[in-house]
Amino acid sequence: MARESRSTSKKKPVLHALPLTKRNYQIIGVALACIVLGYVALAQEPWDGVLPLIVAPILLFLGYCVFVPYGILYRRREEQGGAESGTSADVARS
Repeated sequence: MARESRSTSKKKPVLHALPLTKRNYQIIGVALACIVLGYVALAQEPWDGVLPLIVAPILLFLGYCVFVPYGILYRRREEQGGAESGTSADVARS
């Protein structure tokens, strides 16, 4: 008797790389710290002082509109080899 070989296809786990790196999370952490400091500055007395009227909106704007998007969109520049990089080492090889 011959044994029948069953071709069972075991599903291999698909490993997806996370789109955000450690550096992205650090930038987003700076954004959150900036936002928290902005709200703390906003809550300071007197309400018509420099901290609540000038510093707090600047911190909140930087946190929400600059650091958070930058933290999400940041990607490390990878060096590209070849003549396209235009380094002096590439020029010397030519």
